[in-house]
Amino acid sequence: MSSKVTDQADVISPELMKKVNPAKWEEVPLVLNKRNFHWVTEKICGIVEQKTPTWWWWCFITAMGIASFTGLGLVYLVSTGVGVWGNSNPVNWGWAIVNFVFWIGIGHAGTLISAILCLLKQKWRTSINRASEAMTVFAVMCAGIFPLFHVGRVWFAWWLFPLPNANAIWPQFRSPLEWDVFAVSTYFTVSILFWYMGMIPDLAVLRDRAKETWRKYFYGVLAMGWRNANNHWRNFEMAYLLLAGLSTPLVLSVHTIVSFDFAVANLPGWHTTIFPPYFVAGAIFSGFGMVLTLLLPLRAIFRLHDLITEKHIDNMCKIILATGSMVGYAYSMEFFIAWYGANSYEGFAFINRAFGNYWWAYWIMVSCNVICPQLFWFKSIKNNIPLVWIISIFVNVGMWFERFVIANTTLSRDFLPSSWGYYSPTVVDIFTFFGTFGFFSILFLLFLRFLPLMPMAEVKSVMPAADPHGGKH
Repeated sequence: MSSKVTDQADVISPELMKKVNPAKWEEVPLVLNKRNFHWVTEKICGIVEQKTPTWWWWCFITAMGIASFTGLGLVYLVSTGVGVWGNSNPVNWGWAIVNFVFWIGIGHAGTLISAILCLLKQKWRTSINRASEAMTVFAVMCAGIFPLFHVGRVWFAWWLFPLPNANAIWPQFRSPLEWDVFAVSTYFTVSILFWYMGMIPDLAVLRDRAKETWRKYFYGVLAMGWRNANNHWRNFEMAYLLLAGLSTPLVLSVHTIVSFDFAVANLPGWHTTIFPPYFVAGAIFSGFGMVLTLLLPLRAIFRLHDLITEKHIDNMCKIILATGSMVGYAYSMEFFIAWYGANSYEGFAFINRAFGNYWWAYWIMVSCNVICPQLFWFKSIKNNIPLVWIISIFVNVGMWFERFVIANTTLSRDFLPSSWGYYSPTVVDIFTFFGTFGFFSILFLLFLRFLPLMPMAEVKSVMPAADPHGGKH
């Protein structure tokens, strides 16, 4: 064998080798313009330390006004009854469950960027993971509102937890809605821990730089005595890695369990085994769409072009393209399985989705989730930042309509034609849902104002100056 290889090498002439001109691999730096550590600290801390900008106050006041829609809607619902929503037979699940699944899906990108990409040692995550983690926590808080009030008598919602009580009343553990309680509460707890623990070194920097007394005490308490010592970093990195490992299966399990709300039912259109992977891909798809929707305006407002580079945007567009293609494949496979299974009820359910009374919602879903992301095949589209931002909004619109199509078209046409109906949301439904965007915006604006937008230590770790051997740049 070795003699054959030697003979082939002798045949290749030196003149031929000189003609070989391989392309040079140039790795794009993750922080542009050769910025140093001091610039990164000043840039990220400056967002928190500067005087509150006028646009922030206008956005905050607007968000407060929009969030009041949810507060008023929930007060009216509790005082009057769940009948103020559009829920009715046969569509007993209306916008409440649709909005719950939508917001849970939004929260998936943060954990994926922080946990899975951390375990895969993807360094490009460093500039976007903090904002994504914050988005996860706030989205789960918005999601929890809807099932909590959907139960009707919200003052008995604590019965969902298996707490010892004198009446010996226990939850129905065979219900997938009960599984949601455990999955979402666990996901929320781990997400908060992951988000907060990653901020501790940066909170200590803000504490040491603070000039006002209240800032020194506020960040001093949150920093938990961090002194940048070697043992602090050793324990921090180990804990961060363990939480990343714990969060990774949660990314897959939470939306899998949410899909069981539908998949374990015997209704045609719901009772399918493709739902768990299909829901997980859709959640990551919508989550990355929301990350782009939030970060692209912030990149322009705070002039973060050196930290959130075109490489970051390009990678997120590729993930949206990949997961959008998975979602489109799932749509087509649902029709194939319905045809191949030769079940007349199943076949009717999917034909009704595409051409029935909710045909308009189905084709909005397909247009936004399948067709729009395919534009990311073109480099010129990915380099057009305003167009990327518009497509990211379409992604979130399409994913909301996906949940609406799954829930409402199936329930509106069950086994008995005599009980068929048409679901229409009420004003209370609409205002309660859109008010959650205000609630989400309030939390995100407060995060921008008082907490570091990016992990300074992690951003610095991917810079050439952090390489003890000097790096390539």
